[in-house]
Amino acid sequence: MLVSDFDYTLPEELIAQTPAEKRENSRMMVLSGGQCKGENEIILHKHFYDIVDLLDDNHVLILNNTKVIPARLYGYKDTGAKIEVFLLKERENKEWEVLIRPSKRVKERTVVKIADELSVEVLKPLQDDGKWLVRMIYEGNILDILHRVGNIPLPPYIERKMSTEDIKKLDFERYQTVYARDEGSVAAPTAGLHFTQDILKKLADKGVEIGYVTLNVGIGTFRPVKCENVLDHKMDSETFEISQETADLINRAKADGKKIVAVGTTTVRTLETAYKQFGCIKACKSASELFIYPPYEFKVVDKLITNFHLPKSTLLMLVSALAGKDFIFKAYAEAIKEKYRFYSYGDCMFINL
Repeated sequence: MLVSDFDYTLPEELIAQTPAEKRENSRMMVLSGGQCKGENEIILHKHFYDIVDLLDDNHVLILNNTKVIPARLYGYKDTGAKIEVFLLKERENKEWEVLIRPSKRVKERTVVKIADELSVEVLKPLQDDGKWLVRMIYEGNILDILHRVGNIPLPPYIERKMSTEDIKKLDFERYQTVYARDEGSVAAPTAGLHFTQDILKKLADKGVEIGYVTLNVGIGTFRPVKCENVLDHKMDSETFEISQETADLINRAKADGKKIVAVGTTTVRTLETAYKQFGCIKACKSASELFIYPPYEFKVVDKLITNFHLPKSTLLMLVSALAGKDFIFKAYAEAIKEKYRFYSYGDCMFINL
């Protein structure tokens, strides 16, 4: 199977640059039937608030409650050269794995001043796709400092030509789910951006049980697949955690024949990784490098709420594994025709097979 098999052409104007005015007003394409069920393929056009009518007490909703950190830092060398530092993963002793732009302007021992309370010392390049190891120079709590001097790490396809305070405030609020709790991600689990507390309450009132997992989303979400053969691609490792409460909820639901509805591809990989590692869902702290592509037999997830994904991306391959590649590409063609908004701030799809 070739990566080019998952390519499509998207008009640039359909890449959402800002979120919908209200989270729940995003459009939602609903897929049902499909060849894998031996039924006709059905595509419906709805809005996200209609999800309340599509789920009932036979469904269990699982969401990723990770929280995005202000991981994009802008600073200057002592020469005055502007440098961007993108935080990826915290290590020990104030060391972090990062991306640096432009990387040609730094070397070992370079110091980038972000603000009076934070500087970044470059330690060495890592043999891992352009990453660097740096030491953060600060006093106090790093997360508190990042919230004062950092920026929300929007994907590269969202352009911010003017970084006004209003835009910055909008991104801090809207590039975060309403149920985000545990800080550690450098990208939002974007399928969850459509939920409001009111919709969660209405679902609970209908008998939909709701559980949470935590997977810290890494830079791999943005990275294109560079090899041509799908089998040659290796996923970045991302840490995740499943609580005892959530494990019990899922195992009880599966035993009772209820349907597991995952919100986002990160939730899918968390649940499917846990099952692959343990043969069931259990409370754990682990890491996922699971690459899901067609054909794949899902052990836990039955249905999926997800956004529209980039061409040739691992996320597009995952949804193709669940709904069938032909059905997904038929749906994407329909979404383009109907001018759905794509990617992180865009509309969503409910794979309701």
